[in-house]
Amino acid sequence: MLKEVKWNDRFNLGVDVIDRAHQRLFSIVGRMLALNEDSTKQRHACREGIKYFKSYTLKHFAEEEAYMQSINYPGYAVHKSLHENLRDQTLPSLEAELEERDYCMESVQHFLGICVGWLNGHIMVEDRAIAGKNPNKWVHQPEADELASLSKAVIQGLQTMCQAEAHLISKHYSGEDFASDKTLCYRLSYISKDKQRMQVFLVFEESLILHTLNSILDQEFKKVDKTAVYAMKILSEQFVNYLGKHFDLDIKYTLEKNDMQTYEQFVRTFDKQFPPYSLLFNTGGKGYFAIVMKQL
Repeated sequence: MLKEVKWNDRFNLGVDVIDRAHQRLFSIVGRMLALNEDSTKQRHACREGIKYFKSYTLKHFAEEEAYMQSINYPGYAVHKSLHENLRDQTLPSLEAELEERDYCMESVQHFLGICVGWLNGHIMVEDRAIAGKNPNKWVHQPEADELASLSKAVIQGLQTMCQAEAHLISKHYSGEDFASDKTLCYRLSYISKDKQRMQVFLVFEESLILHTLNSILDQEFKKVDKTAVYAMKILSEQFVNYLGKHFDLDIKYTLEKNDMQTYEQFVRTFDKQFPPYSLLFNTGGKGYFAIVMKQL
């Protein structure tokens, strides 16, 4: 569980209006983490803190976007789309989960984990790119209809194979730690006849794993043991096969390998460049799911 978040001077861009806002956002999240330790204050404190966090975030985005326009920043359009994704999709989805689950510990951890992860990654990569301190990593932007089609296929797949109603939280998922407990990460490696390679990463939160296995098997799973790990490995292959028609995986590609990864190994997927297809889903309180696809 996430315990604390602190400002570090390495986050500084050298642009006062942006740096002050970033420090303020870290301060807000830090206070929410501290308040979350007191269960008697948790619900009210989180609701008020999240309301303020959202309000301040939108104010900051407007200021940052105005600055990018003032310096004719070439990555403005992509950067603005990242802001819009958090504002219009991620934050509303996280807020809805908090309300639906009455600000339970797990839903609060989801909110804080994703927000802290997003802030760290966005500031250190995309915001620092504004100041020329490093290149931006969201360089490939799939067409909106492609993302919508993939999202629809994943939602149908989760309903069919995991018995879980899902909705998209982020179409620009960059490895934020959404898990309140454990995850299983599977990397499926494919090769085409002309030797092109594709990797598909599936990340299941433990609660979603248990729900899935208990829904489709007679045996009741209370923890993720070796049997559960193997069952989900097979299910992950079936899940990608279900999605296969979307990317012609079933026609163009052959599965070479399906191996387990730690969450730390999975996060390295984002080291050099963010994959063009990287989506995060919530399954109605049953757990979080991420799918990442990239060609090598």
